[in-house]
Amino acid sequence: MIAVIALALALSADAFAVSLVRGAAGPHQLRRALETGIAFGVAQGAMALLGWALGRAFSGWIESIDHWIAFVLLTLLGARMVYQGMVGEEDAADAPAPPSRSYAALLAAAIATSIDAAAAGLTLELFDVPIGLACAIIGLVTAIVCVPAYLFAARIGKAIGGAAEIVGGIVLVGLGLNILVAHTGIVA
Repeated sequence: MIAVIALALALSADAFAVSLVRGAAGPHQLRRALETGIAFGVAQGAMALLGWALGRAFSGWIESIDHWIAFVLLTLLGARMVYQGMVGEEDAADAPAPPSRSYAALLAAAIATSIDAAAAGLTLELFDVPIGLACAIIGLVTAIVCVPAYLFAARIGKAIGGAAEIVGGIVLVGLGLNILVAHTGIVA
């Protein structure tokens, strides 16, 4: 259960960052913050479920190497997050334009930030937690992280910068290593 919560926190880093951008660009209304949190939470949970379903569909083919797949996916996702958190967006030209306030833009952002959750969903079978509960935790944690990010965007953004993405990436790499060690018997 703790591993799923850690995974949820790590996966929510991208949604957190986009919520900061959306909050900094718009009015700090509770309604908009809740819409943002719900959209990102539902997308994260749904994409994790989609990834899990795809993993189940192909489980016969990948069962003997599923721990290696989980390790590689989580390590690559984590490494990418650490890199993005360290490099940041130095150039103003590279910085994203202020986000649109439309629901279509919110939906697009929610889906874009949840692609990692689909990849991580492939690994959920290995956590020994019911899939419905795991996806609900991922969605709920993401929503809980995004609402204050939207509301307090100016303060939070200055205080932590890319640290959230770096920590999230390290957690994903750690989860990948944990799965590999647990399923290969490297450490008895």
